[in-house]
Amino acid sequence: MHLPPDWGIFGTLIVSFLVFWFIFGGLFFKPFLQLIADREHRLKDLNANTERLLNEQKAAVERRETELAEVRREALAKREQERRAAQESAAHAIEQARNTARAELDKVRAGIEAEFAAAGRQLEELAGRLATELASRVLERPVTDSTQVRLNS
Repeated sequence: MHLPPDWGIFGTLIVSFLVFWFIFGGLFFKPFLQLIADREHRLKDLNANTERLLNEQKAAVERRETELAEVRREALAKREQERRAAQESAAHAIEQARNTARAELDKVRAGIEAEFAAAGRQLEELAGRLATELASRVLERPVTDSTQVRLNS
């Protein structure tokens, strides 16, 4: 069975399709396509802003790390400088203590030597008196200091 085409119905369908296309296109399709285009534009802007913010965040982190490294370096240098100053101060204090101890030791040594010399003189005097007394007893007569001087010579 073969039906011949009805050109009137076909033409009416085409005209009604075009009318509905323009009506629905203006009422539904264009606003919907505009909405999709606006959403795509906003998403691109948000993506660009996100990328920009991520780059700024990376730069801020790098800047902070650099500043932190600089602060650490300065703190280490300051600590090392203070340690050296403390070492020098301690060495100076030790040297002063050594010098003071040496001076005290020299004073004590000089005092001991003076006492030793005085004791030696006292022993010599005592030895001289004992020798005079012993000579007096052996000779059975008194011996004077002038005689003692002759005996010592």
